[in-house]
Amino acid sequence: MSSISSSLFFPAFTSPLHISRQCLRLQPTHSCYRRYAFHNHGNITLSIHLQSASPHPYSNLQSGCSAIASSNDGTISMINIEDVMEKDWSFLEYLDSSEEHKQKIDKIISAGEITENSKVLIAISSNEFVDRVVDSSNFEQLLVVHDSIFMLACIKEKYDMVKCWQGELIYVPEKWAPFDVVFIYFLPALPFELCQILEALRKRCLPGARVVISHPQGRQVVEEQQKKYPDVVVSNLPEKMLLQNVAADHSFELVKFVDEPDFYLAILKFEAERA
Repeated sequence: MSSISSSLFFPAFTSPLHISRQCLRLQPTHSCYRRYAFHNHGNITLSIHLQSASPHPYSNLQSGCSAIASSNDGTISMINIEDVMEKDWSFLEYLDSSEEHKQKIDKIISAGEITENSKVLIAISSNEFVDRVVDSSNFEQLLVVHDSIFMLACIKEKYDMVKCWQGELIYVPEKWAPFDVVFIYFLPALPFELCQILEALRKRCLPGARVVISHPQGRQVVEEQQKKYPDVVVSNLPEKMLLQNVAADHSFELVKFVDEPDFYLAILKFEAERA
């Protein structure tokens, strides 16, 4: 298996102290490298050592990082980044092996209508969902976008062909577009208005592309999660009328909407002629 650094990307940030979150202690297995531009330091190569996890993989993630800065006058300085920390995403991994839960996941995936020529984007997902997409579908390209460096590292360890990008959905580089299937598995974690998200996707989708917004446990569970994890769950699932109106404003048609107590599914279709 090739090195994780070949396809795992981290967006630039403006300060070595950009991330300050709860984290998990790891044992060394991988190193990922990316060159950044920092103010007053010129170009910096950041080395992130991704390591195998403790028994609680998301609650206390920790990575050792260092950065070597080359200034314009030729001198080299060292910037030590002691901890790379991230939010606790463990609540997305449902400990539910029931047949009903598996059927819900399969229903979400089938809504995307993935084909062997599909370019698929999955945003803010669980490992379980990515596993199921890979196991059940043939596709041309699969890109997973997430805030969690640790989760992306785990995905690359299992699936070398899956592309991973660490950052926000609305800033996904166009080099992987256009997409014809987009899964927004956990919309309430995205810190953007619905109109911003659909505007970004409108520019990155093929005509007829399907955007699937889902939650396999439904609105009530999201409300409970928002109380427990207010730093991660920043909104709720959109109501039908709001989703329909915002979708129409950005050239999407709401073709299916299910809002049950224990299941949420909305399917949008991109209508290019209205763009």
